[in-house]
Amino acid sequence: MAASVSSPQSGSGNLHVFWHEGMLAHDTGNGVFDSGIDPGFLDVLEKHPENSERVKNMLSILRRGPISPYITWHSGKPALTSELLSFHSTEYINELIEADKEGGKMFCGGTFLNPGSWEAALLAAGTTLSAMKYVLDGHGKLAYALVRPPGHHAQPTQADGYCFLNNAGLAVNLALNSGCAKVAVIDIDVHYGNGTAEGFYRSDKVLTISLHMNHGSWGSSHPQNGSIDELGEGKGYGYNLNIPLPNGTGDRGYEYAFSELVVPAIQNFEPDMMVLVVGQDSSAFDPNGRQCLTMEGFREIGKKVHSLANRYSGGRILVVQEGGYHVTYSAYCLHATLEGVLNLPISLLSDPIAYYPEDEAFPVEVIKSIKKYQTDKVPFMKQAEF
Repeated sequence: MAASVSSPQSGSGNLHVFWHEGMLAHDTGNGVFDSGIDPGFLDVLEKHPENSERVKNMLSILRRGPISPYITWHSGKPALTSELLSFHSTEYINELIEADKEGGKMFCGGTFLNPGSWEAALLAAGTTLSAMKYVLDGHGKLAYALVRPPGHHAQPTQADGYCFLNNAGLAVNLALNSGCAKVAVIDIDVHYGNGTAEGFYRSDKVLTISLHMNHGSWGSSHPQNGSIDELGEGKGYGYNLNIPLPNGTGDRGYEYAFSELVVPAIQNFEPDMMVLVVGQDSSAFDPNGRQCLTMEGFREIGKKVHSLANRYSGGRILVVQEGGYHVTYSAYCLHATLEGVLNLPISLLSDPIAYYPEDEAFPVEVIKSIKKYQTDKVPFMKQAEF
């Protein structure tokens, strides 16, 4: 896809967006929410939450919205099987390939590999790798992989939560194998990034931080709880930081969590590459989440990550798309997040839904308790100056 960009405001830089239309071929079907079930007594079945329309709106708001002059477009490509083995086991990849040959398979609740899904998953993984390589090769500092199927629930040996291949995890391993000493992953999808955490659970080279609603485990495909005591193992102890937030935490609560928990962790870890894993399902109106972030909150998160990247990773950030299921508002929240990542001095889009009431008192107390736990238990955080 040819680049199409006009000159942005001085000093803000360009955002390099990687995309391939082949990812739209992943058809997740219809039913009762994400079940694929027709109970026989409903006239209207809804599309699976992770459908192509959500991504089409993200694509169009970046192409035609006010952020478009800041964007350079790049075409993604499918990942090679050999590239997938940096994160996933051979047995699991073979299972996916066989499922595709046999016409599809439901791997777990809501997670359907249908005809066309495997090709889309390969494109999602390869497009994310292309975006990371572009940054590592020094062609740009800010890249965004607009991809589906999502990836952060996919573990080394199993699918989970609409995810087959861990796009962000593959990109992190590419960075490590390309000379990066330490990589930080900040995941703001409303669900725990359990697959990414599992992939690096025994590594001290990758700091995984996940801010998510406190949903716990949802079965054998997702045995991890996302609780504060899942800190990693062996050399990786202390390098998986979970921040389970109360339902309805909202903009101020997320800002407080970043200031009190995320920023000190990044300051002590000092990564030379930053990966921001975004899911707009933490928005105030998402059907698959229970948090209350608005465009303002997403924009501020983007700005904070921009500031951390400038200090530690030479301004380099890879943004990877995950969830976000409100077909309209997810696109607006993505736009706001990327405005923040670009550190634009003014908001380019106003919030069409605007104010959502929130009670920040309870999240503040929860965040304080998480902070105390981490400073007591995590070795590299014990000497932190807060």
